Amino acid sequence: MIQILEGVDQTIEEFFPEYFDSNPDPVKASVTIGDLLTMRSGLASTSRGHYGRWVTSRNWIMYALNRPLEGTPGVDRIYSTGNTHLLSVIITRASGMSTLRFANRYLFGPMDIRVTGWDRDPQGYYLGGNNLALYPRDMIKIGQLMMDMGVYQGEQLVSGEWIKESIEPVTGRQIDNDNYGYLWFRRMSGDFHKVYAFGNGGQYIMILPELDAVISVTTQNETSEPTRNYRRQLFQELDQEVIPRLADMYNPDKFL
Repeated sequence: MIQILEGVDQTIEEFFPEYFDSNPDPVKASVTIGDLLTMRSGLASTSRGHYGRWVTSRNWIMYALNRPLEGTPGVDRIYSTGNTHLLSVIITRASGMSTLRFANRYLFGPMDIRVTGWDRDPQGYYLGGNNLALYPRDMIKIGQLMMDMGVYQGEQLVSGEWIKESIEPVTGRQIDNDNYGYLWFRRMSGDFHKVYAFGNGGQYIMILPELDAVISVTTQNETSEPTRNYRRQLFQELDQEVIPRLADMYNPDKFL
């Protein structure tokens, strides 16, 4: 049975009857698609120290939904790949096709992007959140699509309104320091906005709209601490060296 996807305010209960039919938890049932997108489901994380147990479990969906509530849905940010995996399952159940097939039809195919690998869970759902293999040039295409408000080679592939909504910060790791929207980070680098997707191990798609620039970064770090150190070093290099040079080079008058 295909469920109807109505919007970010829609609760997730109807998409997971295998859980909620036997676990009628009203708080978990109140979690919305928007809460998953902003990491505010309230569910305990399946990431970092919990990741190994999650991906070795027999059912990633049930494991994620069975996690205890450690926060208030719609309020508390708790980063968890389980949230994004539930989004992948919702896409599959709402569209009647796998997340990969859906992406190939409506995004990757029109952009001539080739997926070279993508992990799936024991039930066959594609992993929402990580382990999608793309070439750096294709990451650039995705960044350019975002900067061009969802337009690729004259075709509107993603709603411009959705792009604007998705990069609007609504939460963050620290109180009164919102820098996270619908799975996209946003922060300032001097006078310039920097919108970026950040993948574990040091994978980035960075968009600098005022400078008409897109940057992709790929690397490999095996543990979280080197990843954090690498991120600090990378952002310092970008903020102090790369972006100022781009600003010096960028002169919009040359296009007039």
